[in-house]
Amino acid sequence: MVTKEQQAAVLSAVKKASAQWQSAFNSGDAVGCAAQYEATAVMHARPFGTFTGTSEIQGFWQQLIDDGFAAVEYVDPKIEVIDGKNAVLTSGWKMNKASGVIHKELWVLQEDGSAKLREDDFEAKG
Repeated sequence: MVTKEQQAAVLSAVKKASAQWQSAFNSGDAVGCAAQYEATAVMHARPFGTFTGTSEIQGFWQQLIDDGFAAVEYVDPKIEVIDGKNAVLTSGWKMNKASGVIHKELWVLQEDGSAKLREDDFEAKG
């Protein structure tokens, strides 16, 4: 059973980490983007491919930033706390040169109380 305190802690950590990821992307910081993922995280970026681990994930975000993508904004995000350590974020998203949908961001509470992405599954639609 998840207490209200645990649920609030997970929700707060996910909101903070998600905002940090968006801020890093919008400031052109691929290293900062990758820092929001666990070391062995898996990212499914449709239609681009699957990227495993922070190095590959950082490379993906760096390429997007280098290609001039910027100003990401989540549209109507929803966060569902699964248990005392995990939450799933779903959302629409848009940026200057693309938009799409986040099918699943699995955020996991870390030992230090922060949240990091273990799974990221999103789709670009143009």
